[in-house]
Amino acid sequence: MLLIAAQVILLGTGTPNADPERSGPSVAIVANGVSYIVDCGPGVVRRAAAAHIKPSELKRAFITHLHSDHTVGLADLILTPWTLERTEPLELYGPPGIRAMANHILAAYREDIQIRLHGGEPSNKTGYKVNPHEIKAGVVYRDGNVTVTAFRVPHGEWRDAFGYRFDTSDGRSIVISGDTGPTDAVVKACNGCDVLVHEVYSTSGFKRRPVEWQKYHAQYHTSADELGAIATRARPGVLVLTHQLFWGTSEGDLVAEVAKGYAGRVVSGRDLGVY
Repeated sequence: MLLIAAQVILLGTGTPNADPERSGPSVAIVANGVSYIVDCGPGVVRRAAAAHIKPSELKRAFITHLHSDHTVGLADLILTPWTLERTEPLELYGPPGIRAMANHILAAYREDIQIRLHGGEPSNKTGYKVNPHEIKAGVVYRDGNVTVTAFRVPHGEWRDAFGYRFDTSDGRSIVISGDTGPTDAVVKACNGCDVLVHEVYSTSGFKRRPVEWQKYHAQYHTSADELGAIATRARPGVLVLTHQLFWGTSEGDLVAEVAKGYAGRVVSGRDLGVY
């Protein structure tokens, strides 16, 4: 039997900017054919389908924080797989507030759900449901394929923002930073991990931003220079850039900015990239 190593698939590498080439932030970890979704930006189910992940198999999701660009696809992730034959409730892990968000989505779509349940459409009666789990730092999920550990990251004024480390049954270690300022928490979580997927903004592009936006981004995100220093200490097998804020720079420019402070392998992630 041919065994395939666990894969990291970037479903979306975008930001709140409406870039038609980049869907909203989302990563799929696929281990032993089972998918685990981190964040659900806009377009998540269609991007998963493009990555050959059946919608009916989208059963587990982990949310880093509740910013809209990371969660606006949650209604899609709850409802679309149900209409496409998912029978299990969505197991949803995230910071405090994720339960209220899921419940409000179900309330907002109450009429749609009732028509699909009782209006003659062939539908199962369980796949629209959600089991929300509000997490703290530490191991938040474990099965035969993965162990998922959440760690706190600083993201501006957000009280609860997390990154995730996935340790797979075939020995791979994968860290997703989520949105974060520079933090030792990523260094500790990675510590020689196979893949580090980390957000970043261009250092040179930042200098051209208005002062009020510079103040915001310096508090909420990680510059290319800062990420180079973090990656040097974290020692990932490959550093994959995501949620890139280019501000007039190219992908090559951004990689070069990170590489000034980091001698390891670094790539600028694109939607549907596999690592």
